[in-house]
Amino acid sequence: MELQYIGKNHDGKKIIDLGDGIKIGDGDFSIIAGPCAVENEKQMELIGEMLKSLEIKLIRGGAFKPRTSPYSFQGLGFEGLKILREIAVKYNLKVVSEIMDPRDLEKALEYIDIIQIGSRNMQNYSLLKEVGKLNKPVLLKRGMTATVKEWLMAAEYIALEGNDNIILCERGIRTFENYTRNTLDLTVVPILKTLSKLPVIVDPSHGTGRRDLVIPMTRGAVAVGADGIMVEVHPNPAEALSDGYQSLTLEQLKILCNEIEQIKKCVNNL
Repeated sequence: MELQYIGKNHDGKKIIDLGDGIKIGDGDFSIIAGPCAVENEKQMELIGEMLKSLEIKLIRGGAFKPRTSPYSFQGLGFEGLKILREIAVKYNLKVVSEIMDPRDLEKALEYIDIIQIGSRNMQNYSLLKEVGKLNKPVLLKRGMTATVKEWLMAAEYIALEGNDNIILCERGIRTFENYTRNTLDLTVVPILKTLSKLPVIVDPSHGTGRRDLVIPMTRGAVAVGADGIMVEVHPNPAEALSDGYQSLTLEQLKILCNEIEQIKKCVNNL
């Protein structure tokens, strides 16, 4: 494996600086939280207010939703991005959202602070090359059947175009196990730390597909040295238009933040 741009010994450890004192990979533990899909202004207002109260600086929300079924909710598109940006401005947050089509990138740049490349598009090389030409951080999710090498080579496609502001996100891989939505591979965090300079975060929501497993797996993510998590939260998961079964309630998000602090103290004392 030849990692010319994101290798461990190339330019040292990569820190993603989003401005306003918000950084990913600087030794702190970042939390990216929000709904699977932006549904309406009221939903996002409740979430934005909660993130502000918990001092979470990064909000996620899907506007373009790649769904397995073509009959499932596909997102609000640019209207969803506009709502995200309005909430972000109001509560001083940075926006993370997925773009699937290279043709949407230019218009989306005014709304998004971190461009997410989803699992289904990890090897969409045309899209990877286009985000590589931008001066905007990229969150690259692991493909659901991708090996470590395939994942890192996808990151190389982005970096090769000049943009090495890349965050790797482990979101579970498909195995024979069907009790959980995916098998969350926490071993990949220390592996990636030895192979690349990039920050690594974990998505326990997609990684398990179960609300009751999100907090336990977040504990594990902190313990193995992840730089942060991306987690789904919804004011009323039972009525969510997408992935409600893996979304935390607002109260559970509070519990999550408290547990992260407790685990960080334990890890720091080792």
